[in-house]
Amino acid sequence: MATFKLRGKNIEITPALREYVEKRIGKIEKYFDNLDEITVLLTVSKGRHIVEVTVPVSGGVLLRGEEATMDMYTSIDLVYEKLERQIRKQKTKLEKRFRQNFNADAIEEEPVAREEGEEYNIIRHKKFSVKPMDTQEAIMQMNLLNHNFFMFRDSTTESVNVVYKRADGDYGLIESDA
Repeated sequence: MATFKLRGKNIEITPALREYVEKRIGKIEKYFDNLDEITVLLTVSKGRHIVEVTVPVSGGVLLRGEEATMDMYTSIDLVYEKLERQIRKQKTKLEKRFRQNFNADAIEEEPVAREEGEEYNIIRHKKFSVKPMDTQEAIMQMNLLNHNFFMFRDSTTESVNVVYKRADGDYGLIESDA
């Protein structure tokens, strides 16, 4: 059984709210044999109730969902449905990757200080190890994280590449020379 790391920002986590989150989001455990920790951030900002859920799945894959509505319980329901859709859509691909010991990138965030006269405002800095995978695995991981791009090391050429989602819904690939 997974443990929940539940945090609130501008909201008090009541026992009833905690119980609802654990009951509703905990349902994703039926799709996986072993989940360690499910991280849930509940935020109230300008009247919006935002729920962010991050679930590290065996093999290093990250499931992530975020929803915002005017009601916290509705946001929790919607984020669960979003995670469930991701899981169902990728289920066969995920099972295949897990059997092959698929590892996603471990991401660390650290704040970046703004320098005087800096032309571009960098508000977040992320460091992560680039794991070998093929292009299809990289697209799957990008979609699971709900990102528009994903950097990876090509498992055959060992070069660092980027896949990205185009405005027309298709995908692009940027390959490096090195």
